[in-house]
Amino acid sequence: MKLHLARSDGRNRFTGYGPGYVTVNDVRHERSLVVLPDRVLEWEPARLDDLTQLVFARLAELPVEILILGTGTCLRFPHPSRTQALADARIGLEVMDTQAACRTYNILLAEDRRVGAALLLDNA
Repeated sequence: MKLHLARSDGRNRFTGYGPGYVTVNDVRHERSLVVLPDRVLEWEPARLDDLTQLVFARLAELPVEILILGTGTCLRFPHPSRTQALADARIGLEVMDTQAACRTYNILLAEDRRVGAALLLDNA
């Protein structure tokens, strides 16, 4: 699916998604990634089981107020004990499937929220 942008101001937005990929500013990505308004970061975890306490501790260092976790084609939740670092950093965590995460990120970005998206991509 292709997403249409209301405006382009140099910030990273999702411009499309499909099975096993997302596009950010029309650049296709087929591996897990973290998207922030000002940068796109490669992200090692490939599966929900790869999301350890250390992974969430690193995400807690990001300059965001809300982090959206996209868990692939299916909504799956990480164990709450693994996400404690985000709570300690006062970062809200929203978990959803990756396509919903892309749409929600764009909406929050348009509202000038300090948002980030950490996405797991299903590459079957």
